[in-house]
Amino acid sequence: MQKARHLGLATLATAAMAASSLVPALAADSYTIGISNTVQGNGWREEMICAMKAQALASGNVESLNIAHRNTDAAGQLEDIRNLIAAGVDAIVVNPANPEGINPAIKEATDAGIVVVAVDQAVTEPSAYVISNNQEQYAYLGAKWLFEQVGGEGDIIYMRGAAGASADTDRDTGFKKALAEYPDINIAQEVFTGWQQDQGKQQILDFIASGIPFDGIWTSGIDNVIVDALVESEVDLVPVVGADNAGFVGQLNDVEGLVGAAVTNPGSIGGAGVTLALRILGGETPSEQTVLVDPELWENATDAGKAQLAAAADPSLDPEWPVSISIPDWTTYTKEQIIACDGPGE
Repeated sequence: MQKARHLGLATLATAAMAASSLVPALAADSYTIGISNTVQGNGWREEMICAMKAQALASGNVESLNIAHRNTDAAGQLEDIRNLIAAGVDAIVVNPANPEGINPAIKEATDAGIVVVAVDQAVTEPSAYVISNNQEQYAYLGAKWLFEQVGGEGDIIYMRGAAGASADTDRDTGFKKALAEYPDINIAQEVFTGWQQDQGKQQILDFIASGIPFDGIWTSGIDNVIVDALVESEVDLVPVVGADNAGFVGQLNDVEGLVGAAVTNPGSIGGAGVTLALRILGGETPSEQTVLVDPELWENATDAGKAQLAAAADPSLDPEWPVSISIPDWTTYTKEQIIACDGPGE
């Protein structure tokens, strides 16, 4: 796979503007797009699906969506993608179960002339395109901030995502990069939450009950329920790092005594994946196979950080949805459209 471009939101918008004139040119064309996702019951993934549906509708270029959205593994996703191929879709936008497990089906799709775009996580099949949040940098920014916040030493609870998922692997690389810079940080416990709210909350409640001391918590986006568990257990609040989920952003603004940081990881990357697929179908081939959106960190330990969090807060969203509901020039839907979560024909 070609070297990735690393773009912040502003840079990403600038890069996209050069291609944005393509969308009206596609008005005469109408496509069927397949979607494959392997995690249900997770707010981030639900926002991603809604962003895909909203962008397909807003584009005016998608006749219908064929959505495979269920809890499954790479073997199940292989089956789903092959079903999409058999259905004759023009493009497939996929959040992969792992970077290699679905490569055979991706190759079958691209050999059949179907455009494949992976979002959120990378795949290693070179015929696929990838547009993703920079997961390694996501973890590095949050971990570095947390380690500094505890004074460079102490015991940290490390709450990962789903084992084997490339986003989790990339985040682990970023976390370990920061950890190498702080040799006096100790990992008190490392767990996989599966990116499931209930599972993550029970894991932290069990650890609190063990009585083992800890000085901070890094989470892979399962965050507001972790704060809830700390408050409900009536233990001293420790610094917490999470994502830009609406519930956690609200807690960082409102929970007295909570110090923490939210690292942006927009679920709207799903909508960007639909846009990229449409541009490729319209004849515009990206210069590189992979585009990475670099994250930002918003923290409530400084006045400037508090101002960012206050501006980002959106209590009208589901607590599990990232507040970054759009990516400039990659998504064109309205807030009302993504919340409605309707695709073409719905």
